[in-house]
Amino acid sequence: MTINSGADHGGFETLAIHAGQEPDPRTGAVVPPIYQVSTYKQDGVGGLRDGYEYSRSANPTRHALEECLAALEGGSRALAFASGLAAEDCLLRAVCAPGDHVVIPDDAYGGTFRLMARVFAEWGVSYRPVPISDVAAVRDALAERPARVLWAETPTNPLLSVADIGALADIAHQAGALLVVDNTFASPYLQQPLALGADAVVHSTTKYLGGHSDVVGGAVVVADQALGERLAFLQNATGAVAGPFDAWLTLRGVKTLAVRMDQHSRNAARVADMLTRHPAVLEVRYPGLPGHPGHEVAAKQMRDFGGMVSFRVRGGEEAAVAACGRTRLFTLGESLGGVESLVEHPARMTHASAAGSPLEVPDDLIRLSVGIETGEDLLEDLRQALAGL
Repeated sequence: MTINSGADHGGFETLAIHAGQEPDPRTGAVVPPIYQVSTYKQDGVGGLRDGYEYSRSANPTRHALEECLAALEGGSRALAFASGLAAEDCLLRAVCAPGDHVVIPDDAYGGTFRLMARVFAEWGVSYRPVPISDVAAVRDALAERPARVLWAETPTNPLLSVADIGALADIAHQAGALLVVDNTFASPYLQQPLALGADAVVHSTTKYLGGHSDVVGGAVVVADQALGERLAFLQNATGAVAGPFDAWLTLRGVKTLAVRMDQHSRNAARVADMLTRHPAVLEVRYPGLPGHPGHEVAAKQMRDFGGMVSFRVRGGEEAAVAACGRTRLFTLGESLGGVESLVEHPARMTHASAAGSPLEVPDDLIRLSVGIETGEDLLEDLRQALAGL
């Protein structure tokens, strides 16, 4: 199966616009068509035209997105899924078997924790949370019990810890483990884990890659072609594929990823700086702050520091919930990475599944997905929401 590959080299912005996306050879349309189709006419029994037979197995719009994502992450193959968790599930099933062990961050995304604790644990795959930013702790965990997978997020969700991808790759491979990096918060524009030694990258493409809060999707990008083939088999066998319209929306969003991430990062830096000086704020977690414990590592492996900011407020849980309810521009809602700013209370919302576990998040924590609105407007909204705490 082939598809016009578009640009096979060039800068990031060029790849985002052209990789997998040459003009349609029949009409000249400069945007790949939405192949909203379930099946394809065969040229005789078994005579597949360009390899397409059924859209669960392959679809030209989805393939265009997959080629683009592979180019952006520098991988040999990418696969697009119906959600980020579907992507995680397929990858773990591809590399793990009952009896295997996985090391995960002790502040992992709540959905990842739920998948490990409530799905894979019942399948016989054990897991251990470790502070992923502590290389020595990760090394000790791998020495104590061999793992099939070392799972990393950097920055983590929602505490924004930073992991040294290159160092983790070295110790994972020495221990015989695969390093998987959830690159959702950074996006491939800000960080490319495969180039730093990771074996696989996962994304919720719902977030920064789509960028407009109008699509749900996920992706896995791998360095090894054989692993890519295994993933493709499982994706087809289990069927959690991205639909053609979802793939098209994500591909459209990717075209502006670079310019959006630049603005997200600029606004988030201003927000973080303001919050560090606000009397109602106890602590600000943003890798761009020089006082962040992972600042130097983030500066080494990231182009910029991204659009996510978390902070703790004086007055505890009720004060945090009250502040979330008083914002005007920051919409109270789950998810992240859209052009509009969002605010949430992780302990009661995105990370409620981690309550009572080692991954429980502070109840006075607020998470911001800083959008691309006028920066001063966002600062003023936060000032008024925090007034009186």
